[in-house]
Amino acid sequence: MKVNKVKIEPFKGDGIVYHADTCVPLLDAFNRKKLKFKALARHTYPGDRLDDNTIGLNSIGYWDASVPQDWGLDWHRNEGIEFHFLESGSMPYAQENKEVILAPNHLTITRPWEAHKVGNPHVGMGKFYWVIIDLGVRRPHQDWVWPDWITLTPSDLDRLTTILRQNEKSVWKTDQKIRDCFTRIYKAVNTDDSGSNASKIRLLINYLLILLLDLLNTDDIVLNESLTDSSRSVKYFLDELGNNLSENWTVELMAESAGVGVTRFTHHCKRLTNVTPMRYLTMKRLELAKKLLLEQSELSISEVAYMSGFTTSQYFATVFKKHEKCSPNSYRVAQAVSEMESV
Repeated sequence: MKVNKVKIEPFKGDGIVYHADTCVPLLDAFNRKKLKFKALARHTYPGDRLDDNTIGLNSIGYWDASVPQDWGLDWHRNEGIEFHFLESGSMPYAQENKEVILAPNHLTITRPWEAHKVGNPHVGMGKFYWVIIDLGVRRPHQDWVWPDWITLTPSDLDRLTTILRQNEKSVWKTDQKIRDCFTRIYKAVNTDDSGSNASKIRLLINYLLILLLDLLNTDDIVLNESLTDSSRSVKYFLDELGNNLSENWTVELMAESAGVGVTRFTHHCKRLTNVTPMRYLTMKRLELAKKLLLEQSELSISEVAYMSGFTTSQYFATVFKKHEKCSPNSYRVAQAVSEMESV
């Protein structure tokens, strides 16, 4: 199997950079002959290349591990909706900080850009499938756009989309029909030669979506419209902000990156954090600065300031002293003395 990957630009939102998962640990395990692995993929995902007959399908495949594994897929996000299915074995899985152990016939549903991981820290032995479909979504409140080869009727597709977007349950126990569908996906992936099974794959994914609609469309399904609210986009932005503190943020740029207006962004930020956006940004920068002061003693105060996103060392010192009641250098010395005394 070819495992070449095609480099594409990540999605960027004014400083926040979203990289789709590249499955590097999985690829490494395959190269070390720790498991069987086959996938059809495009963009940064490993596997044989998908052709233009399945545009919108970003990855479909499986791994089969029959010996203990020494790797896992840490927290990551995908640009599309992802369905996992465990045929056999057991698998540690977590989504939005909810950890479970998947059992045979368990199916997981991960919405676009929703954080999840497989393994704790290592994956289990088992046969594990996935399907990733790009829906053109980069923020939770955006409308989903399915590939044009999805053939469900508009009413069925609308109902399925509503359930997938507004239902918080991420792990489902499936039936024999869904298991059989993934078995057929396995055969189609395994025997594909440069897109020869594109028609079969399109048909199987449509059938899978119909089966999922039957599974999910029950009278006791609980829908939550807040999952598609703009507040969720703001929360995702705030969660990622700590990785991009050196950007020259303004409230306007933060709101634009979250995909909402300034007033709405400020409202959601205060509701989620109890402080204004700029106050929250300052707090995150100070958290990073204190971490750097303690863990990287070789850095000068100026270097800590710039790495934390402060424009000048003088401004950094002023803000730091206002919040910590001491200078950055005094803080570093005091913490070092305290650690020595506790030894």
